[in-house]
Parts: sequence; C-alpha cells; structure tokens
Amino acid sequence: MSKENFETKLPILEAVPSDEIRIPDLPVDVYLQEAENLGVIAEEDKNALVASGLDWKVYGEDLPVRAGALRHAQSLWVKNRYTQEEAQKEWNERSPGAYEERDDLMATFRFAFRNRPDLLGRVREVADGSGHHDMIQDLSDLAALGTAGAAELNAIHFDAGRLTQAAELANEMATLLARANGERADDSEAKLIRDRAYTHLKAAVDEVRVTGRYVFRKDKDRVKAYGSQYKR
Repeated sequence: MSKENFETKLPILEAVPSDEIRIPDLPVDVYLQEAENLGVIAEEDKNALVASGLDWKVYGEDLPVRAGALRHAQSLWVKNRYTQEEAQKEWNERSPGAYEERDDLMATFRFAFRNRPDLLGRVREVADGSGHHDMIQDLSDLAALGTAGAAELNAIHFDAGRLTQAAELANEMATLLARANGERADDSEAKLIRDRAYTHLKAAVDEVRVTGRYVFRKDKDRVKAYGSQYKR
C-alpha cells in the first residue's frame, strides 16, 4: 500500500512550497511508527476529537495514507543513496587501474612514436590536463591515437586489443563517474520528495496531537498518547 499511497500523494507532495518543507528531527522509521500508532489511537477517540473541531477527513482519515507515502519516499531515498555510494565504492576500486593503464599507454606510445614527431606531439597534447574526467578522455584519445600509429605499435609488438579495451574502459569509467558524482544524497530529488512527504505527514500528526492534548488535558494517562514517546 505504501507505493499506492505515494503515487496518490505525489502531486500534493510536489506542490508543497519550498519554504514550508521540514526536515525530520528524529529517525524516520521511529516517526512513522509513532504516526501509525497515533492513527490507531485517534480512531478510538474519533468522536471526541471531531467534537473539538478536528477535520477527520483531512487529518484523521488521511493520516495512514500520508504515513504510507512517507514510508515509500524514504525507501526510494535510501535506495538512491545506496546506489550512489555503491558507484563511489566501485570507482574507488577501479580508478587506480584505469589511471595505471592510461599512464602505461602513454609511456608505450612515447617509445613507439619516438621517431614520429607528429604522433609524439599528439601524445603530449593528451598528457596535458589532470583529474578524473581528463583521465577518461585520455583513454579515449589514446585509443584513437593508437589506431593512427598502428604501424609503429606493431613494430614493438604491442597488443592492438588494448586499444579496444581502452576505449571500452573510458566509456565504463565515464558512466561510473557520472553515477558516483550524481546529485549528492543530501541534495537529491529523492531526498527532497522524502522531506516533502515528511512535511505532509507532520501537518496531520501535529493537528491530531494538539487536538488530542486539548481534549484529554485533564486525563494524565490518555494525554500521553498524543505526545512523542521518542522525544519524551
């Protein structure tokens, strides 16, 4: 049901004004459990709450739907964050090998093209620059340059298959870097919609709680049901 709740609520979540978005100040799983518990308690006290002005359809009846939407939004954010973290981990594991291959190809090309000033000059051009994006572009450029200097590379018994591998490696590393350097988890669209879903649920939880605390203000035991056990 959480997915269905999320899909039902998505237009409303997307319409939450940016300046009204709230960030959870306690673990989301804890907040969700408290919200769901509150829904059960409010159902028992429905008549008393409605008698004191609570809009049951907007807040009481809708509270479980809002909770389901937040639960699914939280799952989507966690999945998004995990994917990025996994991509970063894979990049950290594979990038040293990609740099090593780039450097070895350059050393090989400098040797093979030592009597070809034109090709040697292109190797120097490729060598300019630094950083991950530059390394990836270097691999792609070296693959193309190796094809142009095939005769010289054959003369030193160079494995031409490495050129194809370098081009493939460039593509793979580019994709991996894009995934790893995508939106930061804290700024991602998934995080934003999660916060919007929390804000939407919080509006209902707060309204039910404040009404319940008023209704049962003289009942010390019952009034506790309308507070946060986690914060207590």
